[in-house]
Amino acid sequence: MGASIRWTARLRALLRRWRGAPQTWLIVGGFVLMAAMAIGTGLTVDRFRQNAIETGRDSLESSVRLLARHFDREFEDFAVLQKSIIAELESHGIESADVFRSEMGTLAMHEVLRTRASGWSDVAGANVFDANGVLINSSRRWPVADISASDRGYFTRLKNDPALQEEIEVVPGRFGNGPAIVFARRVSGPHGEFLGLVSRAIAPEQLESFFASTGLGEESSIAMHHQNGQLLARVPHVDAMIGQNYRTGSAEQKAVFERSFVTTELASPIDGKDRLVASRMLAGEPLVVVATKSRDATLATWRTQTKFFVTVAVLSIGLLVLTLLLIFRQVTRRVSLEKQRLDTAMNTMTQGLLMFDQDQRLIVCNRRYIEMYGLSTAVVRPGTYFRELIQHRADTGSFDGDVDSYCDDILANIGRIKSNIVETSDGRLIEIKNQPSAAGGWLATHDDVTERIRADERIAHMAHYDALTDLPNRVLMRGHLERRVAELAHGNPFAILYIDVDEFKGVNDSLGHEVGDELLRQVASRLRACVSGNDLVARLGGDEFAIIKAGTSDRAELTALAERILRALRMPVDCKGQEISTDASIGIAIAPDHGDDLEELLKRADLAMYAAKSEGRGTFRTFVPEYDDKARQRRQLELDLRQALARGEFEVHYQPLVDLSANVVTGCEALLRWRHPERGMVSPADFIPVAEDTGLIGEIGEWVLKQACLEAASWPGDIHIAVNVSPVQFRSRTLALKVAAALAESGLAPGRLELEITETVLIRDDAEALTILQQLRELGVRIALDDFGTGYSSLSYLHRFPFDKIKIDRSFICDIGEPADSSPIVQAVVHMAAARHMATTAEGVETETQREVLRQLGCSQMQGWLFSPAVPAAKLKQLLSKQAAAA
Repeated sequence: MGASIRWTARLRALLRRWRGAPQTWLIVGGFVLMAAMAIGTGLTVDRFRQNAIETGRDSLESSVRLLARHFDREFEDFAVLQKSIIAELESHGIESADVFRSEMGTLAMHEVLRTRASGWSDVAGANVFDANGVLINSSRRWPVADISASDRGYFTRLKNDPALQEEIEVVPGRFGNGPAIVFARRVSGPHGEFLGLVSRAIAPEQLESFFASTGLGEESSIAMHHQNGQLLARVPHVDAMIGQNYRTGSAEQKAVFERSFVTTELASPIDGKDRLVASRMLAGEPLVVVATKSRDATLATWRTQTKFFVTVAVLSIGLLVLTLLLIFRQVTRRVSLEKQRLDTAMNTMTQGLLMFDQDQRLIVCNRRYIEMYGLSTAVVRPGTYFRELIQHRADTGSFDGDVDSYCDDILANIGRIKSNIVETSDGRLIEIKNQPSAAGGWLATHDDVTERIRADERIAHMAHYDALTDLPNRVLMRGHLERRVAELAHGNPFAILYIDVDEFKGVNDSLGHEVGDELLRQVASRLRACVSGNDLVARLGGDEFAIIKAGTSDRAELTALAERILRALRMPVDCKGQEISTDASIGIAIAPDHGDDLEELLKRADLAMYAAKSEGRGTFRTFVPEYDDKARQRRQLELDLRQALARGEFEVHYQPLVDLSANVVTGCEALLRWRHPERGMVSPADFIPVAEDTGLIGEIGEWVLKQACLEAASWPGDIHIAVNVSPVQFRSRTLALKVAAALAESGLAPGRLELEITETVLIRDDAEALTILQQLRELGVRIALDDFGTGYSSLSYLHRFPFDKIKIDRSFICDIGEPADSSPIVQAVVHMAAARHMATTAEGVETETQREVLRQLGCSQMQGWLFSPAVPAAKLKQLLSKQAAAA
């Protein structure tokens, strides 16, 4: 509803804005958008131009850096060769030019030159000239040609300047077509006198072929200059340019030959074009690598992009102009359409809507408001005053109360948001919200919230009452108890009775959940009938109930109530055609006798209830301090049990299974024992239930299985081992994997392992249980049904799964041999097992009479103190050794 109000207000504000000057805003907005597009396009184009230039510079810088690095390595090797030749020449101890000429102009020295210059690709090889510039030796040919270098500039400079050690110059070649780049190095005597020089020469084409491999693109060039400006090589190649000096012109152009690294932009002295220039000096030679690219070529891609962006911008602006024209034509039509939609929306709203101006006159009223109160459209129309409208409602019977006081109250709160719920004469609940408007009036909405409030009430009831029995749940009971505890200070005692339905799980599992649910409803009804109106009956969950008995701490009265509850619950109940007898265990805690703390009282009622269950069920117990002690002892036992396995406190003892016909041991049952470091041997009856309640039985049972298999592997091959499997282990669904792992680890044959299960594991989900039993059977192990005759559906399980053995519970064995004993039952079990090819084992045999009767009845095995109690593994081995010796 609030969203509808906000939407209506926004729509009306929108209509008011459109009624102003939409054309002006439309035109201004269009021009602003077109200007923004033009400026954005210009900025984008300029940015792309800068990026293109920066990219060109980066490309040139990378190229000259790589070329400089390459030629530094190449010319370093070149210089090493010259230096090694000069070192060879100087090693002869030549002191004059004549000696130099005679020593160097020999065939032997030619071989030295040829050997050292082998593998080098140059124009003329390594050449040696004397002080007069005459060629006296060469690595290329012998005898040498009649050639003089005295007319070369590099020769004159090296001869006349003792400080100058090397010269590089482009000269017309004598050994081939075209110019050559000569690398000449001075040979000096012991006192610095000029003896001659050693030269190497390469053709500019050799450098240019490498330059061409860089692929800088159109209108690009790569050149190598001497630092004095002389051009040595260039791509693209121009013959007339080789040897020319370009260290002229502006300071920026001279800087190319003076600085180690330069990136600039200048007019080319070669073609006059504006070019991007990058240069780098070689580290080992007075040479400079220069790469250039014309600005026009650098910006070629940018120009293409610029044309595209400008075209897109022009088209976009044109499209925008066209769109604005279309929008402008639709404005008037859209305003009319929106007004129609507003009227439609208002008249289809689920809330009644009214809008008043600052003079309390009606501006808008929708159809829903008229229909909600059955009003006349002739009275409720724009211009009607608020007081007149309320008076009309009073006259038509849709308003109860004083008109003047109601109107005065509303008008006094016009500036504030106000909401209230009123009930109409026909029982409807209407939520009225008044919200002030910016113009001084207010907006009112009337919403029929009857169903919503009724649903909220139902939800609140569900949150505090049990869905099955409609009794208060645990949450409501705690709130009730908190109030009762607070009243203890005023001398108002009370009692808590915890009630647990005995054997409910068996009914639920065997007869189905529908019967179980009906039983719980019947129990709830009978509990209500046992208490007065001041008492609270609650369902805590499952089969647990509680009664809060108010105003008493009299034990006799509480005892009478508990006995009345037990009598009521013991009466047979008809549940879905099934007549069921049930019982309950009740625990009682009294406040303030047993405490004035809520949690303590609940815990003590629970302890008393568990005491009633442990002492036979079907009875009640009132809390006594000893129950706290028992609970603490159980918690301590649980703590010790969690550490027992890690500390190695468990032991496995073995009770022999004796063949009744041959009177020999044919197997043993593994039984768990706990040797506590302080308590000594703890009875399994004390710690096994704790292990099952806490889930520790799974880990403990797996340990027993592994220990028993390892021990049995050392026995004679005809002796079986029987291991009990708890329901907790069985429900883990990994039992078969764990059994397989224990057999593999111990090496025990699967046929020697017998797993004993009780009917309890088959009750909850017998289909899943039978699947697990089948998995175990596929492993090759034997399956025995333990405690036969004490469960719910033994015969059906024998029919559905072929067990290998049935163990007859000791409760049927203890009275054998006495009048009216259980011999017929044992006889029936033996015959039934024999018919299905199953063995039978009688548990708890303690007298010779019992053994003799069992032998006569045809029972297969016996187990009990008559032959041997459960003994440690070492003692069992002694017993088996004696049996083997007697055989």
